[in-house]
Amino acid sequence: MSAELALRDVDALELAELLEFLRDLLAAEAHTLAPALERFAGYPLGELRADLARFAFLLGGAPTVFIEGDRR
Repeated sequence: MSAELALRDVDALELAELLEFLRDLLAAEAHTLAPALERFAGYPLGELRADLARFAFLLGGAPTVFIEGDRR
């Protein structure tokens, strides 16, 4: 069984912008956040940032970051 969810375009874009912001924040603070994410969540920072880029892209975010990867 699958539930259908609909977002208004403006809401999807705002959510994409938030995900992109979080991805950028994680890049800027990688030296302090990466060890904590690994220790407490078992989630590698690179994977989290890739997931955020993919979700942002699916919601209408910047395609270049998802397609070309992060160049930082």
